[in-house]
Amino acid sequence: MIRKLSLFLAAAVFAASLLTAGCAARVRVYDPYDHAYRAWAPEASYYGQWEHDTHREHMEYQKRNAADQKAYWEWRHNHDQH
Repeated sequence: MIRKLSLFLAAAVFAASLLTAGCAARVRVYDPYDHAYRAWAPEASYYGQWEHDTHREHMEYQKRNAADQKAYWEWRHNHDQH
């Protein structure tokens, strides 16, 4: 009984991680410099670096005001071309 329960819990944890990763991969943000939507998952590490470099408190990108979002994309395009 304990073995079945532990297998079920392991499967549930694995399934939850797949579902969570799948949702994050579908989030897209608009890049006004390239006039295109980009998947957020590859941008997340750059965004964290931008917050650090510009001494900003962590906040979800979508909750930032338009000026901060624009500042991120300016920084992004000056630091790494994709």
